[in-house]
Amino acid sequence: MQTYWLIGKHIVEFEQYGKEKADYGSQLSDQLAKNLSEQYGKGFSRSNVFQIRQFYLRFSKIQTLSGQFESTGNQLQLSWSHYIEILKADSDLEVCFYIKQSEKENWSVRELKRQMKSMLFHRLALSKDKKGVLELSEQGQEIQKSGDILKDPYVLEFLNIPERHQYLEGELEEKLISNLQNFLLELGKGFTFEKRQYRISIGGKHFYVDLVFYHRILKCFVLIDLKRGEVTHQDVGQMNLYLNYFRKEQNTEGDNPPIGIVLGASKHNILVEYATENIGNQLFISKYQLYLPNKKQLENELNKLSNEKE
Repeated sequence: MQTYWLIGKHIVEFEQYGKEKADYGSQLSDQLAKNLSEQYGKGFSRSNVFQIRQFYLRFSKIQTLSGQFESTGNQLQLSWSHYIEILKADSDLEVCFYIKQSEKENWSVRELKRQMKSMLFHRLALSKDKKGVLELSEQGQEIQKSGDILKDPYVLEFLNIPERHQYLEGELEEKLISNLQNFLLELGKGFTFEKRQYRISIGGKHFYVDLVFYHRILKCFVLIDLKRGEVTHQDVGQMNLYLNYFRKEQNTEGDNPPIGIVLGASKHNILVEYATENIGNQLFISKYQLYLPNKKQLENELNKLSNEKE
């Protein structure tokens, strides 16, 4: 990576005299591709030369990363293909986040593409203040407490369920299990799958938790209940029952209190506020959607939030 960065620096600073917007026509790019191929061998087509130039221009502006690329002794973890994808991000904050997160979670290029398409940075940033957004960009997603594992919404486009399809909750669960690898990627780092339809027997009655996970970092069970429509106060009460049961009956020494997530197609914020107020358990309500989010809408929401918090 350092070699590409230094070649890009050479292209901009020497071939173009330091001007970002210098004439960069086909004649110059063809000549550069030819010279680089003669010097370094294959891999320097005209399009690749253009990408190398863009690579330097973007990372020359990000001080912490440009310092890494200047240092020949610092081994960077990501491949050139990772950086080509990350260069498609619109802001330096996104670029830094996706680099950090790709390294921390060891994403493949395919996984990185999916997370960028699902607007992961924007979804996480919308729940933070301005300082939190900067920390997210500089450090990636830090998981230290229950709220750090949440997303709202969760994006389940990999299930390939048409938006208007009248599916049942059981069908949604079945598809999530069939696409468990993608679902774990959406949930984030630290989740391990335990069981589906976990049976709880109390007073001669049986209850079933849709999905049970264990979080290796937070050291606790994470219970997920799926709802096809809008989340109701009864759904909240039922999850609270599940959490009390797991806390008293399933936790062993070293386990932290369980986390419950009721995942519905929609939610009413005031109802959620009243239904969860004064509940001692870690109980959260989130939405899911079956299609990729609207990029422009999320960008507008994040910009609006940033302006309000300044």
